[in-house]
Amino acid sequence: MKIAEHIKSLSDEGRSLADAADKAGPGAPVPTCPGWQVRHLLRHTGMVHRWATAFVTEGHTAYHPDGGEPDLDGAELLAWFREGHGLLVDALTAAPADLDCWSFMPAPSPLAFWARRQAHETAVHRVDAESALGGPLSPVGEALALDGIDELLTCFHARPKSRVRTDVPCTLRVRVTDADAVWTVHLSAEPPQGVRSGNSSELDPVDCELSGTAEQLYLALWNRLPLSAVTLTGDHRPARLWAENSGITWS
Repeated sequence: MKIAEHIKSLSDEGRSLADAADKAGPGAPVPTCPGWQVRHLLRHTGMVHRWATAFVTEGHTAYHPDGGEPDLDGAELLAWFREGHGLLVDALTAAPADLDCWSFMPAPSPLAFWARRQAHETAVHRVDAESALGGPLSPVGEALALDGIDELLTCFHARPKSRVRTDVPCTLRVRVTDADAVWTVHLSAEPPQGVRSGNSSELDPVDCELSGTAEQLYLALWNRLPLSAVTLTGDHRPARLWAENSGITWS
């Protein structure tokens, strides 16, 4: 996806998140984030948006701490979230292509990194907000889902922070059924190493394979759908290892 496409996704997903949160109400539990209510979701995501905006607008070239979550609730909290989301979209839209600032994963440029990362941050949390409504989820577009799977498997969990580790090396394959995309993920005592390839029949055997649509796999790998939502073949232990250890916490 191009930077402009990521920014558009960020814009659309943020508005949908706010709309779902408004309908659900601040006290509604968020099933996909056990222990959270909608107010916690808005505070967290809004804080991340403002944290990201600071790198883009202030040009920090080293890690800069977030500003913390606000002591707001109800209509004030929702307005604060919408304002921060708009500031991030505007900052990314206005940023120069040669933006120089800190980032924490490989990307063609810092601008490309922040646009991509915040698009997926917001899309996943939009799903959380909609889960609080208890009805069907809005679809995740194929291009965004494929891009998000790639970010998660080849960048996000390739970092030293990943807890998806095992003393017994194994391999996990992720096969998209509605697009030409396959990832092979090597699991070991080190951070996962994911490699993307085409839907070739000549791929090496793996211990476990997850298959499904791009949307199903995107949500399952982010633990927003259960593993039962996709098809598992082979030894299920690598998939369970992923599901039990891939959750992200803010620190």
